[in-house]
Amino acid sequence: MSKLIVPQGYTSSLTAYETQTAIGLIKRSFELNLCQSLNLKRASAPLFVDGTRGLNDDLNGYERPVAFDLLETGGNVEVVHSLAKWKRMALKEYGFHVGEGLYTDMNAIRRDEEMDNLHSVYVDQWDWERIITAEDRNLDFLKDIVKKIVNAICDTQELVLKVYPNVRCKLSREVKFVTTQELEDMYPDMTSKERENAIVKEHKTVFIMQIGDKLKSGNKHDGRAPDYDDWSLNGDIMFWNETLDSALEISSMGIRVDAESLRSQLKKAECEWRSGLEFHKKLINGELPLTIGGGIGQSRLCMLLLGKAHIGEVQVSVWDKETIEGCRNAGIKLL
Repeated sequence: MSKLIVPQGYTSSLTAYETQTAIGLIKRSFELNLCQSLNLKRASAPLFVDGTRGLNDDLNGYERPVAFDLLETGGNVEVVHSLAKWKRMALKEYGFHVGEGLYTDMNAIRRDEEMDNLHSVYVDQWDWERIITAEDRNLDFLKDIVKKIVNAICDTQELVLKVYPNVRCKLSREVKFVTTQELEDMYPDMTSKERENAIVKEHKTVFIMQIGDKLKSGNKHDGRAPDYDDWSLNGDIMFWNETLDSALEISSMGIRVDAESLRSQLKKAECEWRSGLEFHKKLINGELPLTIGGGIGQSRLCMLLLGKAHIGEVQVSVWDKETIEGCRNAGIKLL
């Protein structure tokens, strides 16, 4: 059952056609800002990958990929959940060097996603990855990249407000950095989502670090696959969404696993068998570059910068009858 939140007195600042035009403006502007900030070049992305190579992202480990067989090859393929591993292979194959990176337009289907104002079974992201050195694998480097991404988003916001001054969106360039353990210590009686809301409401722009491992309580703040982010060097970029009065995750990102952290995290996740897959063997054998990377939600960014109440206002997807009727009655125009 999907969940729908209707903000009191909500009306869109833009018509449906103005919204479509504004989406184009945001995507063109942000891509340029992101590429200039991180030294990225565009690359074409796969919609599906060979399910036997270990390239697909298994997210929290229980989500089912959309899979199908190919008549010509006789093999099975999976629609991607994300391109976290594929990008690292691509950087190697395409001959990128330290300090250079790529970005892609990633489109995915997450069939088990719970649908609400922020979640859809259709996912569109700017998936990016950049080669780094062993010396770059530290928190200071991670924080510097986060600041550059936040500035690219805020630069895009300023352009949107010049063109559409009636849009409701207020962002802060100042980033609050906090670890998941610090959050648990600060708000021990809250759930993970409640902690996120509390810290982001206070600081407006927050990078929540070190997601995936267990906290002192024995719980996880959130799940992360063990074979792309280093759980000690990753995090989520979150902004305060005034329209929904809640925290909004825009990007999941991090410094990627090296051979040592990959082995450690596979053991913790009880899936050491993955070390025999193509991607994992190449990484353990030192055949892939060290990287940092992440995904930045395209629809989520458009939703935030345009002050929209529902992600269906900025993307075309499939919704249940209750959501469609609820949005219609509230004057929320689903595309």
